[in-house]
Amino acid sequence: MADWLKEWFVEQGVGAQLAGYINWTVLAVAVVLLAVISNYVAKRILLVGVSKLVARTTTTWDDALLRRRVFTRLSHLAPALVIYAAAAFFPPVQSLIERLSTVYMIVVGLLVLYSLLNAAVDIYNSYDVARHRPVKGYVQLIQIIITIFVAIYAIARLMDRDPWPLLTGLGAMTAIILLVFKDTILGLVASVQLSTNDMVRIGDWIEMSKYGADGPVIDVSLHTVKVQNWDKTITTIPSYALISDAFRNWRGMTESGGRRIKRAFYVDMATIKFCTPEMLDRFEEYELIRDYVKGRREEIAAYNKEHSIDTRHLINGRNMTNIGTLRAYIAAYLRRHPKINQQLTFLIRYLAPTEHGLPVEVYVFSADQVWANYEAIQADIFDHILAILPMFELRAFQYPTGADFRDTMSGLKR
Repeated sequence: MADWLKEWFVEQGVGAQLAGYINWTVLAVAVVLLAVISNYVAKRILLVGVSKLVARTTTTWDDALLRRRVFTRLSHLAPALVIYAAAAFFPPVQSLIERLSTVYMIVVGLLVLYSLLNAAVDIYNSYDVARHRPVKGYVQLIQIIITIFVAIYAIARLMDRDPWPLLTGLGAMTAIILLVFKDTILGLVASVQLSTNDMVRIGDWIEMSKYGADGPVIDVSLHTVKVQNWDKTITTIPSYALISDAFRNWRGMTESGGRRIKRAFYVDMATIKFCTPEMLDRFEEYELIRDYVKGRREEIAAYNKEHSIDTRHLINGRNMTNIGTLRAYIAAYLRRHPKINQQLTFLIRYLAPTEHGLPVEVYVFSADQVWANYEAIQADIFDHILAILPMFELRAFQYPTGADFRDTMSGLKR
């Protein structure tokens, strides 16, 4: 066809050399038009048809392929194949066109492979096993290795050389490669250790104050671990930092079935005293500690009688205190609370007295781990505790306020 076109131009009186240039120009325009048409057919007809077909299927793996642009990148091969096939019409530059087309198709093929691997990761992440064994880091490592070899082959093809000498020369560049890919190598080692030791999973709530991270892990890759903080910001942590630095993983709390409530309230020590018989009679009317108070009164009375103790003075022998009875009441109240996990640590204890009073600490575990529900349970518990303090003739400690000073001054004026 090329010779026929050139001969036709010569018959029309055009010089042989000029006819050759015109011939190549026409052929080049025709090839470009064919490439444009093939690109249009691939993208506007075939790709649209494939997209509609994928939308109708019930499987999810083809949706992942479409979302990762596998078919879109494949369509870029159509014009490259046309140009490669037409290289024979241009003998002086045939080799160059074929090499350039081949390199282009290699790059497109590499991008298609990237999309396929990313789609495979998406499909894998749709299963529960992905939370325990993330593979994104390994896939990224495979992509890097393939990219290195494909780049060497593409350069060799572009230079029309055998790629093996370039590959053998790669060993001499090991030191440079180690320097360039230092973060990648560190990330690979960290990813293997994180996965092997099961240190971090997608969905784990981790806390790493050095990087300002406090929230669930949303992505684990070769180089980084992404954490979505409670304010919805995203902190990116280098993978190897989780190996070299300390961080807190709250997975144990999630798997334990409880979330710790550890909070203290301060009792004014001036209000702590022995219980009088009248107080104990009143305490016996409180349903949660009725049996406790009766049992303790009988036990103490028997002890004092056995040892012939003069009970006219409360300091003699054994006696109940209002703070101890309060502690028993809080324990009984929480033992009956439906939102407290009774199988985990359960303590109502005193801490060391301070200038603020006697700290009484509640150390229990909420059965509901959802943050909002947990805070509501904790608030309800301390609402109740603070409200019952006067019933035990106790007072919570707090610094005097302006209202306290005004009441004091009003009393002095009267």
